[in-house]
Amino acid sequence: MSKINRLIIFLPLFLLGCNPNVIDENKVIQKIDSFDMNIFSRKGDKIYTITSPNSIYDKVKLELNLKKTTISIFDDKNIKYIIKSDSSKLTDNNKIVELIGNVELRTLNQEDDLLYGDYLFWNINDHKYELIGNVRFENKNIKLNSNKALLDSNNIIEFFDPVKYIIKDENNENKYEINSENAYYNIDTESFSFSAKDKKVRSIIYF
Repeated sequence: MSKINRLIIFLPLFLLGCNPNVIDENKVIQKIDSFDMNIFSRKGDKIYTITSPNSIYDKVKLELNLKKTTISIFDDKNIKYIIKSDSSKLTDNNKIVELIGNVELRTLNQEDDLLYGDYLFWNINDHKYELIGNVRFENKNIKLNSNKALLDSNNIIEFFDPVKYIIKDENNENKYEINSENAYYNIDTESFSFSAKDKKVRSIIYF
């Protein structure tokens, strides 16, 4: 058993830096406590940071499995999104990120938008975030539920059938409700649009 105070791994596309406590159980599995890692592009720009109190690295599968994960995603030098989940998995030289269980994605805009779901998939080369299962979007004025959501690099969130959109009043009570096949939310302009191919968009007003 050995203890390594600092672990630096050089990858073909990314520089991976972390400062964990590493415990060698055998030649295949490494347990890493207090995991803290930064992922950089070839140009030296920080793409994301990821932290976890407990993680396991599989040397054969080249796979990281982490508990209680927090990821900060950067745009230039600023944090754009913060994502938390019960667990996560990193594969393909940390280019494929999967977050599992009680996923929470927070946007750092004035509305402090929150996006929840069961599972999130992210390929850092595609700059798209796919959220699946019990998807819920909330901010101080809006509540929306759907089965799936896709957040792209243009800060547009697409919600997939069925979509239930509710506007809340100052007492946090339902004021206006829309049911649709698809919905689109622009994070920058804080605006929604709705579409339906086979069914009509239905609206309900509460008095």
